[in-house]
Amino acid sequence: MLADIITTMKLCNSCGKCCEYAGNGGLSASREEIDWWETHRPAIARYVQDGKIWVDPETGTYFARCPWLRQSPDQDRYTCDIYFDRPEDCRHYPVDIAQMVRDDCEMLERRDFDDLKRAQQKLDALMSDSRPPVTR
Repeated sequence: MLADIITTMKLCNSCGKCCEYAGNGGLSASREEIDWWETHRPAIARYVQDGKIWVDPETGTYFARCPWLRQSPDQDRYTCDIYFDRPEDCRHYPVDIAQMVRDDCEMLERRDFDDLKRAQQKLDALMSDSRPPVTR
């Protein structure tokens, strides 16, 4: 049953669309994450101000998109410069189908729109290792 649920939603293809919307205050980080960055990854902590993440240290304003998003040489895919140290918000993405639709996520297939409840079940199964359980 689980295999059937997962096989109809595409796996992430690193299109980067979700990260395009990860600026402008759209993400947060816990105090623990920020403290860890300050100690172990000061280059990341440089973009944190007053508990807000992805803030330009020069202007004090949010970046329009995640500053850690990099386009690959083939210009078709993206990578994250801080993937292993990214905030929990990124680790748990996507939480729901509405986020995926908003971000024009390429994991969605046409048939996912025909039954959003089933699509959410597929997503929850697919993301079960990556985020805490979703309560509805």
